[in-house]
Amino acid sequence: MLFNKQDRQDNALFAGSQDNTLKTPREINHRSLRFMPLAFPVSDHCDGEHFANPPLPSTWQPALRPPAWPDEPAAGSTPAPRRKRGIRPVMMLRWMISMAREQRKQIIDPTPAGDPHAPLDPGTVSVTMIGHCTFLLRLRQTDGSVLTILTDPIFSERCSPFSFFGPKRLRAPGRLWKDLPKVDLLLISHCHYDHLDLPSLRAIARRDNPVVVTPLNNADILRKAGLTRVAEADWWQPTRMGNTEIICTPARHFAQRTPWDASKRLWGGFMIRVPQPGNAPPLSVFFAGDSAHGPHWQTIHDRLGPPDLAMLPIGAYAPRSFLKAVHADPVEAVAAFQALNARRALPMHYGVFPLSGEPPGEPERCLAETAAWAGLAPDAFAPMAFGETRNIVFG
Repeated sequence: MLFNKQDRQDNALFAGSQDNTLKTPREINHRSLRFMPLAFPVSDHCDGEHFANPPLPSTWQPALRPPAWPDEPAAGSTPAPRRKRGIRPVMMLRWMISMAREQRKQIIDPTPAGDPHAPLDPGTVSVTMIGHCTFLLRLRQTDGSVLTILTDPIFSERCSPFSFFGPKRLRAPGRLWKDLPKVDLLLISHCHYDHLDLPSLRAIARRDNPVVVTPLNNADILRKAGLTRVAEADWWQPTRMGNTEIICTPARHFAQRTPWDASKRLWGGFMIRVPQPGNAPPLSVFFAGDSAHGPHWQTIHDRLGPPDLAMLPIGAYAPRSFLKAVHADPVEAVAAFQALNARRALPMHYGVFPLSGEPPGEPERCLAETAAWAGLAPDAFAPMAFGETRNIVFG
């Protein structure tokens, strides 16, 4: 077993020390999956038992790149090393260890700024940057209540099944989980350890008992953390919590948590839509999860409309010959921002765990230079400080 009874004594891993109305998609009896010939709907990303990225269309063109940030000559020609279904665990582990040795730095403790408990005006999104892909989002609903959402929470020292081994933090979480307001909703994009961290989820489950929305076939892992209100969703499938709609969206990635579950769990992102007073259009927030660049950004825009705020990954991209198939780089993130036609964007998936070969600080520098080259406004797609809470007004 990868986990002991208390999942490695939850707190040892931490770097810091009334039901909602929910329309839940169908739940799978995971214990009987092996006896079911077709466990999931057959689609362009599922054969009934395994999930995969749809093939890129022949008309697909890669992102235009500024001269200062060319792609590697072999980029895209060699996919990440794979077995029939998934990346080889031993190869991935060996590669990640070598990258971590090169990048390990002294932990940089963020200085929190702003108040994640402050009252919200209509049309305002409160965002707290905790680190990696963990954001605290607070959205005011039409009845005056505030919906508090936490994305892919990880507060542990390592993103690993082991407390003593695996990628270790370069900086502490921007906020401690115990200092956050009560969490109503968790969004879990996929099962990788840097996005689905059982010790963090256990702590939040014990305190808040939140609702969880996640792509198909991740619920059994989440229940290990004591999370009982779990809604699984296929791509484009909506889940409602009160009058807020959460739509699971495509991503170009993969899922594997053990040597035995490659491609058996779906990955994705989420579009959150919150109705606004009067005839105002809904406030929409897009959380991309982990994703390579692809035509799905434009499809999300075409089907769901432009988001007011998008959170897009920019890190863990080097070497491109290895990671281009699963992670966008900052140049591609700017192209995604443009395809989505988002009003504002925040970068994520950088600066916390040593998961790849680019040096610390390069993702932010590349993003700033590419955004300027593309003619974006200075605040259109720019990072927040770790630990910062910012109110972004869209009304």
